[in-house]
This record gives sequence, C-alpha cells and structure tokens, in this order.
Amino acid sequence: MTIAETAATAPATTAPPGAIDYKLEVLVIPVTDVDRAAAFYAQTLGWRVDADLRPPGGRILQVTPPGSPASVIFGTGLTPAAPGSAKFLHLVVSDIVAADAALRARGVATSGPFHDKAGGFNRFDPAARAPGPDPERRTYASYASFEDPDGNLWVLQEITSRFPGRIEGGATTYASPADLAAALRRAAAAHGEHEARTGGHDEGWPDWYAAWLAAEQSGAEKPA
Repeated sequence: MTIAETAATAPATTAPPGAIDYKLEVLVIPVTDVDRAAAFYAQTLGWRVDADLRPPGGRILQVTPPGSPASVIFGTGLTPAAPGSAKFLHLVVSDIVAADAALRARGVATSGPFHDKAGGFNRFDPAARAPGPDPERRTYASYASFEDPDGNLWVLQEITSRFPGRIEGGATTYASPADLAAALRRAAAAHGEHEARTGGHDEGWPDWYAAWLAAEQSGAEKPA
C-alpha cells in the first residue's frame, strides 16, 4: 500500500475544539517598487522593520504597525496579485481623530475621519459617508483611510468597546500606554456616573475599574 493509499484509508483525527490556535501572523501586500514601499511603510508611517532580506535579485521586508500582533510583508516574488489590489485592510485605533492627525503629521494623505451618514457601519461606499467621526462616537462606527504608493487601501476603525465574543471575558490587554490611558479615561468617566448614582466615594473603585475595563474589551455587560 502506498503512502497516499494509507493516508486515504486512515481514520481521520480531529482535534478538540479550541485545542489548536490559528494566529494571524502576516498579511502579504502586492507592490510595484519594493524600495518605494519600504520607504513609505518604514519611514513615512514609522512601522517597525522586523526583517529586511536581500536574496539574489530581490528584496523582502516584514513590517509591523505599532501595537499590532500581526505583521505585513511585501517584496519580490511573494504574490501574483496586482500591485494596489489589496483593499480595506483594517487597522484598529482607540481614537480616530488622534490617529488621523498623527498620520497627517507624518505627511500621509488621509480621507479624514468619516462615518456612515445613515447611522450604520458602511465604510466601503464613498456615497454613504459623512465627514467627521460618528456623532455618538459609537464603537466600530468611525473611520479614516489612506493608501500606500501603489494604491493598497488601509482603513482605520475606531474601536473602544468590543462586541461580545471577540475576546474572552478574562482577557484584558492593551497595545500601548496610550491605549491604556484612553481606556482609563473612559472608565473614569463611567465611574464618575457610578459614584453619582450611588451617592459618594466608592472604596472599591480598583475592583470596579478592573471589571469595567475587562468588560469593555470582551463585550460583556459593564458594571453600573
């Protein structure tokens, strides 16, 4: 019996649900000029360069956006996709206005913050957009966008509180001190309302803050 026949007749094995992690590590984007793309992502955007390989006749780079667990790779011979065909690659930020301003300060041409004028979550149709962040500053509802030199399109999306199921209830992580500071400011505002309702100083505020921050990230019900 051949190896192929053995594999075909062998009983299938299935790992228990949740036993294997599938972590998104790298996105490949198609570019025309690797040196030009390297200058944009590493110098203009300031993304961290994890690898800059120079195989014979080519160049391959891996870069990582600040605070991101996943990286971006581009270079010679990596993908058959047409340069500029990567569209609506999402970068999550905690403050769309600050993130857009930071990009503009680095010389990046952006769309400016926008939201769905119908009150939904459409960021794909330019005709559906209204300028400025979502009026109620709802999570997931404010966007901005920019393109790299080839026309690959990136979308910034402001997320301050996760929909349920995105992160397990016990997990609370922040990508940077700025993200944590922004979350603490939101918690402080909510805790001020909590103390106004309960009529005084809350001695258990550390526990309340911890529960509120974890619930915001996991999408669970926040403490009142």
